[in-house]
Amino acid sequence: MITKDNFLCPRSRYYGQFTPDNLLFNDNLQEFANRVGYIASLETGGKISPEDSYEQIKALWTKFESASQQLHIAEQTP
Repeated sequence: MITKDNFLCPRSRYYGQFTPDNLLFNDNLQEFANRVGYIASLETGGKISPEDSYEQIKALWTKFESASQQLHIAEQTP
């Protein structure tokens, strides 16, 4: 059964090498991508200004980047 949350924010399964850090990174990446998509749609539809969308995406990126650094994902990548 599809719920409202599953419809609005679908999650894809993780196909990479399983580690808790990789799984958490994937979840953070999917959330970041979904939110950027919503912000871009609101800006394209004229509901928010380009400056506001830029600031929101910049804040999301900063949050995503700091979470990624805490997981040390870049150090694990060959």
